Amino acid sequence: MATSSSDDFSVLVLASDLGIDARPFLTNNEREQNQENPEPDNWHDCSQDFISDEDFSDLDLLQFFTLNGSDKSGNRVFRIVGKYFPAQVVSGERLKKYIFHKICSELPEGPFCIVYMHSTVQKEDNSPGITILRWIYEELPAVIKDRLQTLYFIHPGLRSRLVFATLGRFFFSGGLYWKIKYVSRLQYLWEDIKKGEVEIPEFVQNHDNILENRPLTDYGIEPDPFHLSEMPTTAYSFGRYEERWSSREFAS
Repeated sequence: MATSSSDDFSVLVLASDLGIDARPFLTNNEREQNQENPEPDNWHDCSQDFISDEDFSDLDLLQFFTLNGSDKSGNRVFRIVGKYFPAQVVSGERLKKYIFHKICSELPEGPFCIVYMHSTVQKEDNSPGITILRWIYEELPAVIKDRLQTLYFIHPGLRSRLVFATLGRFFFSGGLYWKIKYVSRLQYLWEDIKKGEVEIPEFVQNHDNILENRPLTDYGIEPDPFHLSEMPTTAYSFGRYEERWSSREFAS
């Protein structure tokens, strides 16, 4: 009968889909090393690839993307002021890094929402473009997309509504299309977010007051785009020039 030598060894094969703790199979030296240098647990939603050490102090001063208050459900709110974003001088790559930096460094655990203020935004000056926005959104970790509860779109224009209505559900993943809530007046925002919880710039409030007096502008119809009602009307009668004021008449 053959005797076993000291070089004999055994092999234990485990299926890859079994959730088995491998620590009992470690040698004594490996166990000691594992205890002395444990691998740190990383429970953050963002990987190290998304965290940048770049200096974003110049963008912070613009205040176009800030963590600001909470909604009535206790979800934290990211406030975006479109008018504050200088699209002509900030590249899409740097915008992406900045957004990831803010989310990964400031957003606490749990669900959150976004309040985007589209008031008086100019496409050439303040919009990075829907292609860049889609690229940034799609690069976000899936868990961040799932945590986003609602995107409040304040003062949407007709063009914005049409773009999202036609392309939104196909252009963005993570169900973003169904999370967009259009808010034509600030008073409707207070139904979900307590008034005063999120800072509203003065020009946004003024724009809201203008829309309140011109409801047709919600549908892209400007009843008096050149404010002609405030200008004197002129007419020619029998070769004589006459000036008539729409607001009052002067006695001769």
